[in-house]
Amino acid sequence: MKVSLIVKKNVKRYDTDSQATIYARLRDGRKIDMIAPTKLTINPNYWDDKAEQVKSKVVYDMDQRTFYNEETRRLKSFIEKEYQSVEDQPEKDWLKITLDKYYNPKKYQIDEEVVKPSLIVLFDEFLEKHNLSEVRKKNYRVVKRGLQRYELYVRATKRGQKKFVLNVDDVTSDMLRDIWDFFENEYVYCKEYPAIYESIPEARTPQPRGRNTLLDCFSRIRTFFYWCKDNKRTTNTPFDDFPLEECTYGTPYYITIDERNKIYRTNLSRHPQLAIQRDIFVFQCLIGCRVGDLIKMTKSCIINGAVEYIPRKTKEGRPLTVRVPLNDMALEIVERYKRCEGDRLLPFISEQKYNVSIKRIFKAAGLKRLVTVINPTTREEEKKVLYEIASSHLARRTFVGNLYKQVKDPNLVGALSSHKEGSRAFARYREIDEEMKRELVNLLS
Repeated sequence: MKVSLIVKKNVKRYDTDSQATIYARLRDGRKIDMIAPTKLTINPNYWDDKAEQVKSKVVYDMDQRTFYNEETRRLKSFIEKEYQSVEDQPEKDWLKITLDKYYNPKKYQIDEEVVKPSLIVLFDEFLEKHNLSEVRKKNYRVVKRGLQRYELYVRATKRGQKKFVLNVDDVTSDMLRDIWDFFENEYVYCKEYPAIYESIPEARTPQPRGRNTLLDCFSRIRTFFYWCKDNKRTTNTPFDDFPLEECTYGTPYYITIDERNKIYRTNLSRHPQLAIQRDIFVFQCLIGCRVGDLIKMTKSCIINGAVEYIPRKTKEGRPLTVRVPLNDMALEIVERYKRCEGDRLLPFISEQKYNVSIKRIFKAAGLKRLVTVINPTTREEEKKVLYEIASSHLARRTFVGNLYKQVKDPNLVGALSSHKEGSRAFARYREIDEEMKRELVNLLS
């Protein structure tokens, strides 16, 4: 079951006067699809169809914005609660009557007390009000869709649960274990229950999730419950009896300075587009940024022989400007592409194609040494050829690993890589350098 709020009318982009009715829509599987008008009207250009609220970036009266966003949540919660109480399949005008009940409660002799919103509705409020970057919101929405599919799964598989809806007060540690099992086996359930994934789809078919991925998902659910408790939406604390362990990572692998230089010197004249992506990868190795920050860099980021940028991860919290001086190789790459069209610093392609190109570049450079990695699904050690697993994040690890090898000071390296002070990531780099270990042992001679 899914309740959504939609605006049917389209208007011209610059029309700020027209008004359109906001409609409620109720869907449950393939048999139930109802639409009925609410008493809310709004200019269509101000309505965010995806978020089902007033657009966050439009100029709008703050009191009105708050009213619309709160009212839409109350509406959805009321409809969901009413639908749970329906014994048989509802009549075709059920949604219209339910909205009339909402607006005229005395007419139907129902309690006027505000209905407590469902977990999914509260999750939407959490995403709106909690201070999260757009990237993190995107990750949280993946978890939200997983919880919505869990609701549908329970209705489809458990007797007496045809109208099951998640409620923050009802979630127990046992239910969390059941949700964990569902998340872990979604790649199986999507084949057994295709209607669930037609109703709440993902960009790609669910794949097996490793333990680290599951821990990451549940840490987000736990954060949501903390927010609910802090904001007096519940007193329920199911994670008290459902502790989450730390994620397990293998020792980080990275390329040496000699291997990086070998890549830079590889003759790719027969593949000019690949040569461009090679230069970008080497540049990333020399400044250590995340690929999301690299894509957004413009020519104005180069200031007095250094690159300056605000990492996307810090923008929503405490913005931190990172300044990385450029060595001769990095300056040579910047100079090579300074006449490119547009304002972008380097002629970057899509992130996916960039990662494919990196693997081809490594293979062309003959980087075939074996590295030990942890399989994210089985958590077992595996040996992989370097060019098979090379990606954009390897450039960041190469920057951090080679710097840490030289200075062995995590705070100094963190100032250049945008790792926060005391980051646990550096604990992993302490394990990787045989030369450092030999230096320590030699102290005993």
